[in-house]
Amino acid sequence: MKFFIRTFGCQMNESDSERVAGILEHAGALRTGRAEEADLLIVNTCAVRQKSEEKLYSYLGRLAALKKRKPVQIGVVGCVAQLRGTDLLGKNPAIDFVLGPDNYDQLPQLIGASSHEKHVLTSWSKEWKEFPPQLIVRESSTSAYVTVMEGCDNFCAYCIVPYTRGREKYRPLRSIVSEVSHLAERGYREIQLLGQNVNSYHDPESGHGFPELLHRVARVDDIAWVRFLTSHPRNFTPQIAETMAALPTVCRQLHLPLQSGSTAILKKMKRGYTPENYLDIVALLRRLMPHISLSTDIIVGFPGETEKDFEATLDMLKTVRFTNIFSFRYSPRPLTEASRLEDDVPLAEKTRRLEEVQKLQREIQLENHRAQVGQTMPVLCLGQAPKTPHLYTGRNEGFEVVNFCSPIDCRGEFVRVCITGYGPYSLRGERVNE
Repeated sequence: MKFFIRTFGCQMNESDSERVAGILEHAGALRTGRAEEADLLIVNTCAVRQKSEEKLYSYLGRLAALKKRKPVQIGVVGCVAQLRGTDLLGKNPAIDFVLGPDNYDQLPQLIGASSHEKHVLTSWSKEWKEFPPQLIVRESSTSAYVTVMEGCDNFCAYCIVPYTRGREKYRPLRSIVSEVSHLAERGYREIQLLGQNVNSYHDPESGHGFPELLHRVARVDDIAWVRFLTSHPRNFTPQIAETMAALPTVCRQLHLPLQSGSTAILKKMKRGYTPENYLDIVALLRRLMPHISLSTDIIVGFPGETEKDFEATLDMLKTVRFTNIFSFRYSPRPLTEASRLEDDVPLAEKTRRLEEVQKLQREIQLENHRAQVGQTMPVLCLGQAPKTPHLYTGRNEGFEVVNFCSPIDCRGEFVRVCITGYGPYSLRGERVNE
């Protein structure tokens, strides 16, 4: 049997797809890169925004058309599977099974099941389910995801994650360190620690918190860079910042979602901090690590957002000058507190605000990138650039894309690159001889 996986969503979804691939290969299935060649089609889904869910339904329509031409199984897994459950079968009868994130271990029993049987599995376990790291089929041979916790207990007013990923549960510290050591032995150079709210991590066995986790992972030999996401500002303590600064292996880079620059909107969002609190964290980080790269998330058009509220968000972008942002129009999600509020910002106004945010951020990124021309920096090469195969591509410590010339194949290696050019979303350069 051949299988194909299509992944929508964040790094957590990508990591889950690597696990799903491992489960299927361990059961004897073979992966293919083309849906048309597969006997089993898996769609790993994201429910955070309405647009991502709409993309799923559109894609399922194409798979249903494929199923009319050849016998295939179609499975929907991930966050929309958890959220919608049996309703998905009504939306698209071509679906054969629906699995929530806590049920991937049931996949082997579903392979080749009768097309007349429909399966919906969305149960939750309160306990951490350990997955053998040697079974994960990783997309990269250089940079690896390592999950440290799942779920979220913050219940921000707009966020569906507590309903699709459940309450917070934490992986044992010894298991995390064991996986990182295993990856180091296989030649991985970068580790990305994953969780919906990594700052709240504590070892269920010893009680150690996230700073101790960083210390333990940073001590693993041959791992050069450690990153982590996502962080919540309300849980980001001075101790975490001080730990980052004390560990050279931990990258001077942090994704810290702001969402809005307005005190009133942050309160309605139930974020648990003010713009002033956020700026205090930024000031501490930059005092301890002057060249730290910061990225964030921005939502425009939240219920009740006035033009003054929106301008406060623009002011925060100008003040912090993020390296990168992920920006979105607000869309109500089922079960969330905000879904009961009047969605009173017109779509056209949300679109205008989003375009203005993205235009401002583009200008900031151009200015940030212009200032890096002439600098030489370490870059972890991830392979050939997809759009320009004559170049290699990688990430610098700030997690910026760097496309560069190299006379020899250097994928999987750290190389020094002199920056010679830039665009709004990437840097260009040339490899410098050591």
